[in-house]
Amino acid sequence: MEGGGNLDAQIEQLLNLEKQMRLSGDVAGTKKAATDILELCFKAGAWKTLNDQILVLSKRRGQLKQAVTAMVQQAMQYIDQTPDLETRIELIKTLNNVSAGKIYVEIERARLIKRLAKIKEEQGLIAEAADLMQEIAVETFGAMAKTEKIAFILEQVRLCLDRQDYVRAQILSRKISPRVFDIDASKEKKKPKEGDGIVEEAPADIPSLLELKRIYYELMIRYYSHNNDYLEISRCYKAIYEIPSVRENPPQWIPVLRKICWYLVLSPYDPMQSSLLNSTLEDKNLSEIPYFRLLLKQVVTMEVIQWTTLWNTYKAEFENEKSMLGGSLGDKAAEDLKQRIIEHNILVVSKYYSRITLKRLAELLCLSIQEAEKHLSDMVVSKALVAKIDRPIGIVCFQTSKDSNNVLNSWAMNLEKLLDLVEKSCHQIHKETMVHKAALKA
Repeated sequence: MEGGGNLDAQIEQLLNLEKQMRLSGDVAGTKKAATDILELCFKAGAWKTLNDQILVLSKRRGQLKQAVTAMVQQAMQYIDQTPDLETRIELIKTLNNVSAGKIYVEIERARLIKRLAKIKEEQGLIAEAADLMQEIAVETFGAMAKTEKIAFILEQVRLCLDRQDYVRAQILSRKISPRVFDIDASKEKKKPKEGDGIVEEAPADIPSLLELKRIYYELMIRYYSHNNDYLEISRCYKAIYEIPSVRENPPQWIPVLRKICWYLVLSPYDPMQSSLLNSTLEDKNLSEIPYFRLLLKQVVTMEVIQWTTLWNTYKAEFENEKSMLGGSLGDKAAEDLKQRIIEHNILVVSKYYSRITLKRLAELLCLSIQEAEKHLSDMVVSKALVAKIDRPIGIVCFQTSKDSNNVLNSWAMNLEKLLDLVEKSCHQIHKETMVHKAALKA
């Protein structure tokens, strides 16, 4: 086996044996002959011959599917034992060419592409790695384990985010339903029915479903941070917070709960945000971080918040987020926080006043008249509230204009209620009079 000629002679002998087995339809014999050829080349360290033999054997007329599968699986074990990176890439590319377009080795091809993409990423070629990964649509692979599918799609999403391709990252992330992480793995295992495809076990390096859940939401936080979608970011942190391993570990859940509070306060007012705020306030763990409980309490309470007082109180906590899990809250976070407090104050004023002067409104908001008018106009445009500004006399009216039919209907109903009351009063007076008359006669 030392000499090249000896190796060629042995390969030739095994090729003839493989041909006999293949033509006679002997599956086990063909697989054994094909894998023995690869084993010979590997032991001799003849990597170029190994690549050539893989291609030759896969292209032989009437080659059996089982033999090709066995060859690809056997050669994949040699990838980590290659002498250098160039040989490794060459072997992966050879196996990739052999498995291309063959449905019976689609899982092996997906794993090969993933390894090649990892090598490309280590070389700093992120765009090439992302393009390679996008070629494979693992969601159509019936025999692949669910956790491996999710891990593969998450890798595709991560590479898209690394190359700042946010549109494709969102499209790929939609292939994973968040509900898949809430399925109990113990209940899900069923006995396979007759005719069902056998699902392969996931490799040992694939994380568990709960770990994948955390990775998924961390990637989604990266995506939503790009658009400053604070409400969605807080929902992602909420999902991470619900993971049992995080819930049971205070050093892990305290920074996550802090982030939930900050992003909820930064979110524009809407029913979803209000619901999440109230449910977070009811969380018993919030008592561990009283500063944040007080912050949420202030936002929920219908009272005007003084921006300068709030910022002086929470500035240090705001700056501390940079050193915590998830990093800083974003470049625009401080500016957006001020915007949310102004919006909250305008909503509070609209609840207590039906009409107010612009000057008084500006005083309550601690802003100039022009700034107060701008913020109020923005909220009216976004339909957060209904208001009209009479600029010549400087009065803001928060009442909605009523339809004439509605006014008439309400007037008619009020009149009807009044007449009912008069009738009941008359009846009571008449009743009392009759009782007194009866008493006098007696």
